Amino acid sequence: MESRTEPAEAEPEPAAAIRRPSPPSTAARPPLVRELLLVVGLFVVYKVGRQLADGHTAEAFRNANRVWDWERTLHLPGEGSVQGALLHSDTVVHLANTYYATVHFPATVAFLVWMYLRRPVHYVWARRVLAAVTAAALALHLTFPLAPPRLLAAAGLVDTGQVYGPTVYGAHPATDEMANQFAAMPSLHFGWALMVAIGLIAATRSRLRWLWLLHPLLTLLVIVGTANHYWLDAIVATALLGIALAVIRMPRGAGATEAHGLVAADEASDEADGAAGNSGGAGGAGEKESVPELVGARR
Repeated sequence: MESRTEPAEAEPEPAAAIRRPSPPSTAARPPLVRELLLVVGLFVVYKVGRQLADGHTAEAFRNANRVWDWERTLHLPGEGSVQGALLHSDTVVHLANTYYATVHFPATVAFLVWMYLRRPVHYVWARRVLAAVTAAALALHLTFPLAPPRLLAAAGLVDTGQVYGPTVYGAHPATDEMANQFAAMPSLHFGWALMVAIGLIAATRSRLRWLWLLHPLLTLLVIVGTANHYWLDAIVATALLGIALAVIRMPRGAGATEAHGLVAADEASDEADGAAGNSGGAGGAGEKESVPELVGARR
């Protein structure tokens, strides 16, 4: 007996086989090991460079007097006005010293880690900007050693770190083997804090993202109030950051691309779940249609 059979309809692809695409921005994430080596290498070069800039005591104090005079010529507010507000409370001074000693580096590292994991396109841009600003700062530290206002007699300020604690500096700059105390200009405390705020504002879409500017604002009050930096140190850091941002521009459409990638991933996940539900609900009909129909069978 001969018969012809119509081809059975193809069964729907199992939901497990549906490929869920990853966000397009994931492709922009550089290799982790390479980034770790790069960031650590840059940090080591910077620390070594700061140590090479140490030892210019006489020049550092001459420059400090110049900076102090420049600020008075520009009619900038005295650093003592900020410190005076802090000195009204021992607790506030201690908190300011703690902020200066512990927040600067960990906050920047946390920023880079978050950007690497969640906003890889923005991460590459932010890392390049931070590296450029840090390199420029190192060049200034080498060519313009500067004693901080807490060491300048003309300023009449209190070294709050030594008096109230904690401090990251030794009592005598000449014997301090851990840090170069004559690298006040520019202030990387402020420069990095400002870049963290700008980077997070650029990489996020929350209405509250502008509150990140409180980080550099608080940092500015802390570095000046603890007499670790002059106002001009922060102004120069801002200028260097502005130049770096003008030269190293964020990739066009980076924010839209990453946001679209996250939305696309969510939509793909929803479609896959929906396909799984439809294939399960139509199981009976599928089995019925898969039975070949006999046409024109001879008796």
